[in-house]
Amino acid sequence: MGFLDLFKKKPEVYEDFGLDWLEVDMHSHLIPGIDDGSKSMEESLHLIKRMSDYGLRKIITTPHIMSEYYRNTPEIIRMGLEDLRRAVKNEGISIEIEAAAEYYMDEIFLEKIKNGEEVLTFGDNYILVETGFINKPQMLLEIIFQLEMAGYKPILAHPERYQYLIGDKELLQDLTDRKILFQVNLLSLTGFYSKPVKDFGDMLVEKGLVRFFGTDCHNVRYLDMMETLPKSKLYTKIKSLDLLNTTL
Repeated sequence: MGFLDLFKKKPEVYEDFGLDWLEVDMHSHLIPGIDDGSKSMEESLHLIKRMSDYGLRKIITTPHIMSEYYRNTPEIIRMGLEDLRRAVKNEGISIEIEAAAEYYMDEIFLEKIKNGEEVLTFGDNYILVETGFINKPQMLLEIIFQLEMAGYKPILAHPERYQYLIGDKELLQDLTDRKILFQVNLLSLTGFYSKPVKDFGDMLVEKGLVRFFGTDCHNVRYLDMMETLPKSKLYTKIKSLDLLNTTL
């Protein structure tokens, strides 16, 4: 070893990436052709095979239901799920596949809840909901209240990505006081979306506000980036959290 070698920075060694600690991914878009996720059955099978290899025992895939863009129904999703299960079985991929939905919170969704229409839930009557990323919906708290009154347990998808929430400590406190369940995207902790999103996601983890993690997998790029997660300073911490994923 030469004298200058003493000053060379040693390459960092990271853990291997895996999701066996998570057990269940409850947020993804893997039913092909019905939203902005997987475009084909071939793509879905490739993604699911990789996710199975990460150590997951179950995937609960959650297509968008948005009145303006993705007008999916429970029937459409159930049919897509059956096709997907059949293809997964034929490929010999050993993983359980279920489906729910990611509901966009707007007036039409609110009326659906008030009218007692069927919605797709999973686990302990959990329902995955999302909002727009920039502006706080005026009816956010009203919809959450109506969901709870109807017996549902709302999970707010990727709160770390909502710009209005990042800048509103009062609203964040209000949501946590109401014990709203937060689901953070694993990708957010890699910096995939942006540094502010990563920083807010890190803070939610550090404060113990995260009850679910999800891949929110749409395509292969998501999984490629997710495999960099061991570089996150929080990787060891998130694997030790008391998450509700493992109960699903």
